[in-house]
Amino acid sequence: MRNVGNDLKPSRLSARDVLRVGAVGLRARRARVVLSALGIAIGIATMVAVVGLSESSRADLMARLDRLGTNLLTAEAAEDPSGTRVKLAKSAVAMVERVGPVQHATATADVDARIRRSDVVPEERTAGVIAQAARTDLLSTLGGEVDRGVWLDGAGERLPVTVLGARAANRLGVTRTGETIMMDDIRVVVVGILKPIELVPALDRVAMIGFPAAERYFGFDGHPTTVFERSTDASVEDVRAVLARTVSPGNEAGVTVSRPSDALAAKAATDEGLTNLMLGLGAVALLVGGVGVANTMVISVLERRQEIGLRRSLGATRGAIRLQFLTESLLLSALGGVSGALLGAAATGGFARFQGWTAVVPPWSLAGGLAATLVIGVVAGLYPAIRASRTHPTVALNAT
Repeated sequence: MRNVGNDLKPSRLSARDVLRVGAVGLRARRARVVLSALGIAIGIATMVAVVGLSESSRADLMARLDRLGTNLLTAEAAEDPSGTRVKLAKSAVAMVERVGPVQHATATADVDARIRRSDVVPEERTAGVIAQAARTDLLSTLGGEVDRGVWLDGAGERLPVTVLGARAANRLGVTRTGETIMMDDIRVVVVGILKPIELVPALDRVAMIGFPAAERYFGFDGHPTTVFERSTDASVEDVRAVLARTVSPGNEAGVTVSRPSDALAAKAATDEGLTNLMLGLGAVALLVGGVGVANTMVISVLERRQEIGLRRSLGATRGAIRLQFLTESLLLSALGGVSGALLGAAATGGFARFQGWTAVVPPWSLAGGLAATLVIGVVAGLYPAIRASRTHPTVALNAT
C-alpha cells in the first residue's frame, strides 16, 4: 500500500509571491517604513554626493590644468646659504631662451615704490599693493587676460603707465582705465586691469610697469626677481634641472625653482582627504540607518506573532517565514538605497551647476551604494527573520 503521507511536500513560494508578501508587510506600516528608510537614504545620498562632488571638482581642476598647462616653471631670487638675497642676472631671460626646449621666457622684478590711491593718502597706507616691473611678453607667457583697457606694449613700457592686477585694482578702488594712482610721488596712469591669473595669483595684487619705465622713474637696477619659462611637456624636468644655474650662474643655491601647477595638484590632494572624511561620515549615517532597519524588523516580528503562528499552522515552513521577513528587510533597505542614490545624484548635479562645473556621478558610486544597502538589508533582517521562524505556532497564536 502506498504511503500518501510520505509523498506530501511543502509547497514553495515563487519569487513573485515572496515579493508580494514582503511588500504587504511594508505597506501595513508606512510611516515607520519611511522613517527607517530615511536613515539609509541619508547615508547613501551622502556617499554618492561626496563622491560625485569630489569627481566633479577634480574634473574641473583637471580641465583648468589642461587649459593653463603644466609646463610653466618659475625661477625666483631667494637667499643664499649665507642669508644674502641673490640677484638674478640681467640677461637671465636671454640665457633661458637659449636653453633648447624652452619655448617662451619672460620676467618680473620688484620695484621699490610705494603705491597709493592719490597724493592725499598717507605714504604708509599702500593698500597692500606692490610695484613690479614686467616685460611686454609676460601676459602671453602666463596665459593671462586683460579685463579692461590694454596690456603694456613697446611704447607703454617706457611711459609712466601701469596695468593693475585684479585684486590690486579692487584694493585701490580703481574701476576703469584712465584713472591715476601714485607710485612714490609720481602720478601714474592706469591703462589696464587684468583678470585673475590662476597660475600666478601673486600678480593679482601687483601694479605693473615696464622695465624701461621702472629704470627711468624709480631707479630700478634692471635685475629680474622672477623668471617664467614655458617648455615642452616632455622636457619640463630637464629644464628644471638647469634653470637655477642658468639664471644665476655660480649662485644657483639662492634660486628657488617651482612649477605653479603643482599648487593646483596639491589642492586636488587636499580635496581627496576631505572626501575620505565625508565618506566616513556617510558610512556612519549608513550604519545608523542599518540599525534602524533592524529595529523596525524586530518590532515587526513582535507585533506579527499571531500572523506568524497562523501561517505556521497552515503549513508554512520555517524557511518560508525566514524568507518573508528577510525580503521585507531587503525591500526596506532597497527603498532607502534607491531614494538616497537619486537624492545624492540630484544634489551633485545641483551643486555642480551652481559652481559652474560639469556634473560627474561615477556609475560605480551608484552601484556601490545600492550594493551596500542590500548587504545592510541582509545583515539587519537576518536576526529578526531567524527569530520569527523559530517561533512555535502555539506560542505565537496565544500571543497578545
